[in-house]
Amino acid sequence: MADDTPIDRFKNVLTGASRAVAHDPEVEIAWTADTAVQNGRNFRVPMPGRNLPRSQALEARGFADGMALKLRHHNEALHSRYAPGEPEARACYDAIEAVRYEALGSKGYEGMRGNLDAALTVRMGGDAINRATKAEDVPISSALALMLRERLTGQAVPESARNGVDLLRNWIEDKAGADFEALALSLDDQKSFQSLSLDMLQHLELTRLEQLDEQPEDSEQDGEDDTEDDEQGDNSSDEQQPSEMAPEATEGGEEQDGEAESEAVEDEGEAEAGDEGEEGMMPVRPNRPWTDLPASFDYKIFTEAFDETIAANDLCDEDELTRLRAYLDAQLKGLQGIVTKLANRLMRRLMAQQNRSWDFDQEEGLLDAARLARVVISPGHSLSYKVEREVEFKDTTVILLIDNSGSMRGRPISIAAISADVLARTLERCGVKVEILGFTTRAWKGGQSRESWLQNGKPAHPGRLNDLRHIVYKKADEPYRRARKNLGLMMREGLLKENIDGEALLWAHSRLLARQEDRRILMVISDGAPVDDSTLSVNTAGYLETHLRKVIDWIERQSPVQLVAIGIGHDVTRYYKRAVTIMDVEQLGGTMIEQLAGLFEVE
Repeated sequence: MADDTPIDRFKNVLTGASRAVAHDPEVEIAWTADTAVQNGRNFRVPMPGRNLPRSQALEARGFADGMALKLRHHNEALHSRYAPGEPEARACYDAIEAVRYEALGSKGYEGMRGNLDAALTVRMGGDAINRATKAEDVPISSALALMLRERLTGQAVPESARNGVDLLRNWIEDKAGADFEALALSLDDQKSFQSLSLDMLQHLELTRLEQLDEQPEDSEQDGEDDTEDDEQGDNSSDEQQPSEMAPEATEGGEEQDGEAESEAVEDEGEAEAGDEGEEGMMPVRPNRPWTDLPASFDYKIFTEAFDETIAANDLCDEDELTRLRAYLDAQLKGLQGIVTKLANRLMRRLMAQQNRSWDFDQEEGLLDAARLARVVISPGHSLSYKVEREVEFKDTTVILLIDNSGSMRGRPISIAAISADVLARTLERCGVKVEILGFTTRAWKGGQSRESWLQNGKPAHPGRLNDLRHIVYKKADEPYRRARKNLGLMMREGLLKENIDGEALLWAHSRLLARQEDRRILMVISDGAPVDDSTLSVNTAGYLETHLRKVIDWIERQSPVQLVAIGIGHDVTRYYKRAVTIMDVEQLGGTMIEQLAGLFEVE
């Protein structure tokens, strides 16, 4: 259009190029002033200046190209299935995979290579590898990724990171030099590349051998994996024919996610059934309940004496709760139009699944009036009938688990409370039970648990060292109108303290397991990693984060509960298999509804 600005025209061209690279006509690009982020087919890339400086245009292209390559060449279900649990090993595993699909673009297109280089320069700007002066200060994932990129594409390590890489280069090459050559030969085969990556992590002593043993796969799984490999191989062969690239939807996605999760559960059951009879070991019961917590969590709690699970209306008096709810309503007033629109959208999508549907082109039934025209035009056509049928809609319970930590203070917690309010009302009208929970701690810096630890002589490695506070804002069987006022508690000054996500997840999960509904959904709303200064100051680094990862992996692999997460301002996709990250809290309500609607549609 004549009124389009240069920025608009650049965005249109960038969107078209990304759709062609991804082989997906539904890719959409939006600008952001913050960190570039990908949410499925929605790319948010840095906005260049009004005059489109070349360096900034290259950066935007680079981020868009990287996201498009990921959409085309990366299967998230396959990637997550065997991901290591340790944070450092997982970071390396993710970084290596990103190098793989970006290398496919760099080797295929000269122009894309320059774009990806520009995006890499931006990403490396805030990486600790640039400031490292000792080997122990160098992030292994960054050094490993840059060395692998150098080997796969021939591109030198960026100048800013060269000293950091050199601090680890000899160590990495001594232990895993041969792995680089093997990886180069499997560039277009994600499954083989993934297996070799896990071998490399073992050679670097970032994982233990028993943690990398693959689960047994039956013949049906082999067939499915071969299909995935064939599809990826076909995609990579298209890479050499840019002029013939047509938008084809290649979704590595939602259906495969469900299949992979169910296969993983079956595989683990078979593995347990077969582990019998080694000398000195008790045989594992093949019907061992999956709800048994695995010993590998390796997580301790110093004391639970001061923890509490409490109803929201027990934390403040009725008058204060009324005042806080009025404050929340005042914020809701300005969003009334948006709220109504979002609620109606979810209502329509859920009711569409519950209402009756039709089977068409039947031999008998009700006359299909919509197809009468073809009989008039061509009398040789027989009359068409339709038959009404009921669509089964599973009884469902949804738990919203909301991070009540101090970093959520302000607009994030307000939007979370408003969105929970809207979802509770809307889902209740659709016959879906909703429970709203919050998690924080009773005190900063450890509270009574830490005092008890000090009085006991400060034993080493005490484990979790703070007083938990788990809040029930609304029970699943409680009508919304009775719990409505409780949501105002999130606005209370001083409520939000620290967050221990792993235990909160287990608490919410156990409440869901006690429900009788056929479908159980757990949605976590958080703004980052677990943080509790008291616990982290006296345990190993990453203690709470490692526990969270193990809990998430256990639920995603073995539990019937469907788990989804929304990160506010922080990337939670590194923890959760099904997750989105939003940079603007205004997106939270719509994102929650889209994620929930997507889960309801998965059978």
